[in-house]
Amino acid sequence: MTTSTAELLTVPEVMARLKLGRSTVYDLIRSRRLVSITVGRSRRVPIDAVRDFIDNQIEEAA
Repeated sequence: MTTSTAELLTVPEVMARLKLGRSTVYDLIRSRRLVSITVGRSRRVPIDAVRDFIDNQIEEAA
């Protein structure tokens, strides 16, 4: 699987999309509920991981 940089979000971009705080996003990453990768010293979240997280939250709520 190849992912272009347009498909990788920064933590602030994830915060904005999910309307969550910085600590919450990092907690989701630490608990592996939100998949992320490290590029150099930067944390990036694939856009598909955000979509999967949202889908899982919807399933859990149902």
